[in-house]
This record gives sequence, structure tokens and C-alpha cells, in this order.
Amino acid sequence: MDMQAEIEGRLKNLDYQFFEFTDESHLHIGHAGNKGGGHYAVLIVSEAFRDISRLNRQRMVKTLLNDLFSDGLIHALSIKAVTPDEYSN
Repeated sequence: MDMQAEIEGRLKNLDYQFFEFTDESHLHIGHAGNKGGGHYAVLIVSEAFRDISRLNRQRMVKTLLNDLFSDGLIHALSIKAVTPDEYSN
């Protein structure tokens, strides 16, 4: 499975203006507790995050990817979710 394409496609529901994906799995080889699944980071810029707390932004993103976590395809995901105004500053 192309994890970048999978994540990017699912997050399109947030009507993002910018998306960046980084596979950080190679940095976590032998990481305690990792029984599979990759380590990834995403930056997503969307108006959908306006007036939403940082925690709820994270929840919005994770909800769209929930089964990838439960199926063991994602072990860890760093999420930076910002509005266009926050991104430009």
C-alpha cells in the first residue's frame, strides 16, 4: 500500500490547501513497542481548522485515519494541522 497516497486521499475530506507527508520509519527501527506499522509526519493546511483547538484538529485528522492505526499500518503519526493564516506566519 502506498501510505502517502492513502493518507493524502483520506485527508482530502478536509479540503486542504497544502499537504506534506514525511516517512520517518527509518528513524525508528527497533523502537520499543513497535510491532509493525510506519512512523509518519504530516503537515496539513486547511480552513477547516479555523477556530478549532489544536487537540480537536489532531482528532479530526486521526478520525479519518483510524482504521490505519487499528489495522497496524500506522504505528505513529506526527500531525501539524494549521490554518492558511497560521501557515503563512
